[in-house]
Amino acid sequence: MIFGKAGFGGAVADFEAAVTAQDAKRSGKAFVRLQETFGQARESELLDGGPRLAAVLEQVPPGPRAVVAVLVGACVERGADAERCAPGVLAGLRWALEQALAFADAWAATGGGAFPAPDGGEPGPEAVERAGRDAAVGWWTLPQWEMAAVAMLNHPGVRRAAGSRGEVLRLLGAVERASGVELKSLAHALLVLDDEPLVALHRTSGSGYLLRISGIGDNFQLHTLLADALIGGGHVEGRAPSSQEAAVCRETPGQVDTEGSFDLVAPDGELIWNEGAPADIPVVDGVRLLVLDEPSYRRTWPAGRFFPGMRGDALLERALDSEETERWYAHVSPAKDATG
Repeated sequence: MIFGKAGFGGAVADFEAAVTAQDAKRSGKAFVRLQETFGQARESELLDGGPRLAAVLEQVPPGPRAVVAVLVGACVERGADAERCAPGVLAGLRWALEQALAFADAWAATGGGAFPAPDGGEPGPEAVERAGRDAAVGWWTLPQWEMAAVAMLNHPGVRRAAGSRGEVLRLLGAVERASGVELKSLAHALLVLDDEPLVALHRTSGSGYLLRISGIGDNFQLHTLLADALIGGGHVEGRAPSSQEAAVCRETPGQVDTEGSFDLVAPDGELIWNEGAPADIPVVDGVRLLVLDEPSYRRTWPAGRFFPGMRGDALLERALDSEETERWYAHVSPAKDATG
């Protein structure tokens, strides 16, 4: 059969038609053309092609499905509508995690041993024999599904609409526990909070603040944005980040060296590690409650965004009055002796 128009747009149309018709030979040729023509695609082809490919993902065989999902993610990164593309990609991610969990169970049940690295390639014959083809493909393609899903989750509209994030996190945790393989980017993306109230108590000054955080990938980013809002805003004493340090934590590309301004502490006195996520901050009376202590040692890192494609911010809504502050401090344990 003669292919249609040249270029990525033509490859999308041919792939879509072939997959819908379940024409394996034609879809295989169009699949190759998708990859060959993507690099030269025009903006209009990307905007149109991403949602069209996402709509047929479920009908694509398991092997090439993950590659098509990555192409959808790349279209989204270049402007395609993430909210239209996300349902197909996130459904594929759930399938892959379910299959990866089945793979881990089968691998353990058939002799165990070191898990093969999920490298996005084709599973070997031993893996297919021990776990079945779908389970092996699900395991092998996890890095591709992670990449595609993060491209979707960079967008707040997708995060708000993805009501099944808890189920995906549960599956991901089960896969990681069973295999020892960590998908850190996917885990952090699924944990991102949006329009989330946060009470921050600055212990040295005895003051309290209500903030609202969105799109923050890790606590390094949160740390810098809190310091910008509270120290940079003139509300508490300490080291304020430079304007550039704060900007790269919001939406400016790149990284800039910074220095810690606080110890981030849970109400019970345990440290909240910068390597973690804002979702680690405990919820008290329906609101996340964080204590800001003086830094117990000097710590530096490159300020920036954990997800370069995700805009983040920590907006100060207001300082708490003395009565509110006292009420929140009632939930807080005394400071621990850093020298003890």
